Amino acid sequence: MSWFSRRSLIGLVLLAGCGFQPAFGPDGPAGRLQNTIAVADPADKNGFDLVERLEQRLGRGRDPAYGLAHEITTRSSGVGITPDNAITRFTIAGSVHFTLTRRADGAELSAGTVESFTSYSASGTTVSTLAAERDAETRLMRLLADQIVMRLVATSGSWQP
Repeated sequence: MSWFSRRSLIGLVLLAGCGFQPAFGPDGPAGRLQNTIAVADPADKNGFDLVERLEQRLGRGRDPAYGLAHEITTRSSGVGITPDNAITRFTIAGSVHFTLTRRADGAELSAGTVESFTSYSASGTTVSTLAAERDAETRLMRLLADQIVMRLVATSGSWQP
């Protein structure tokens, strides 16, 4: 038996001894998340992109046990400036504050804020710049949605029955 496989085996034994359970393993808490969370309706394009990605990852149940509310904040800033003071690159920073509640009694189970950013070029035509901006906003919402899902997966063992 090689040294690497011995260390791996020892590591697995130690993790099993401390109560570690893979989130997506058999009977893991993350496996029970699918189709149990109703995401709040979107209010704008960014909200639509966020909800779309959350529903892709979490599913869309008929009678979900949990509700997920969210509040999106974004801000855009020019980061590439030419000597003529023309902005050639923008960065969009965004954050989403989310709250997971149990629908039966309204109890707050998990809450937090996730943050990320993305950029786009503004050096092309007006049409290409607008398309790049929309694409960057969509990418940002997907990044934020994926972070929310990771947080829910990581904490699901503490609030799921």
